[in-house]
Amino acid sequence: MPDAARFPRTPLSVLDLAHVRSGGAIAEAFRNTVDLARHAESLGYKRFWLAEHHNIPGIASAATSVLIGHVAEATKTIRVGSGGIMLPNHAPLVIAEQFGTLETLYPGRIDLGLGRAPGGDASAARALRTRSSDEFPALVEELRRYLGPRQPTPAVAAYPGTDSNIPIWLLGSSLFSAALAAELGLPFAFASHFQPQHLLEALDLYRRSFRPSQVLDRPYTMAGVPVIAAEDNDEARRIATSAQQASLNLIRNHPGLLPAPLASPDHLDWNNFERAVVEARMAAAIVGDRERVRQGLQLFLDETHVDELMIVTAAYDHAARLRSYEIVAQALESTAPSEAPTLK
Repeated sequence: MPDAARFPRTPLSVLDLAHVRSGGAIAEAFRNTVDLARHAESLGYKRFWLAEHHNIPGIASAATSVLIGHVAEATKTIRVGSGGIMLPNHAPLVIAEQFGTLETLYPGRIDLGLGRAPGGDASAARALRTRSSDEFPALVEELRRYLGPRQPTPAVAAYPGTDSNIPIWLLGSSLFSAALAAELGLPFAFASHFQPQHLLEALDLYRRSFRPSQVLDRPYTMAGVPVIAAEDNDEARRIATSAQQASLNLIRNHPGLLPAPLASPDHLDWNNFERAVVEARMAAAIVGDRERVRQGLQLFLDETHVDELMIVTAAYDHAARLRSYEIVAQALESTAPSEAPTLK
């Protein structure tokens, strides 16, 4: 294990879905998102990403580019971006223009993470006119051309967007995007916060297959980690019942607002199959007090050797979520990261 004093701590970032809680409202969710971004910035978090989801009442980050601009305007130094934009839902030119605009307004602070799923159910995909995920590699290449160096005589160019060279990440929960990110020499983020089963396999494939590019000379990896940190383990487990209920509702095909926590995990009303599915989806979750979180993060880093951690915290009470991110930042101070390549 490297000496912790040799390198700065593993970079921490935030993934937010602008959760709308039961009894709350979308406007409240947006206020909480901005407040969390400012809080994360003050704690030294590197990035604040927002995820595109559709047709889910409890997630208000559907207009992802718009919300990124709102957060970037309210902050000063933290990088703000998408985790991710679901590219098959959009024309690459439109995304290039949107993110070219964001980069012009907030230079050097915008990230563009791309996914290939629709970010919603089949009905939402039809309404969005979502294209096949098989087209994803071609869509990525088209988008990169729009954001890349200015071409002498382009048939179509993104204004703004061209020559902005906004950092592009590929996101995934399977091997497909890992292989594509390796082939293109792009940074790769794995969605282990909701689909951890193929995490190690995907990271291994990405690292083994990586081709150096003008973007990166060696692999750069990030992983989403669901964390609920609190003053004691029982309180953390109580807070975590909101995320467990939300996951259970998705399994039952009844997505709704983020539920209030239960008095205890023992009060969760699920059968054995549902419990197994929820626990599989949350297998990477770290729930507990500062020491348990510290141990969990260190174990995760030891197993994955990722270069950056993206913390995902779904808590009904906003103050509890802010405190959780504080505890995570404190806990990670004593972990021992590996040396990582430089990435904006």
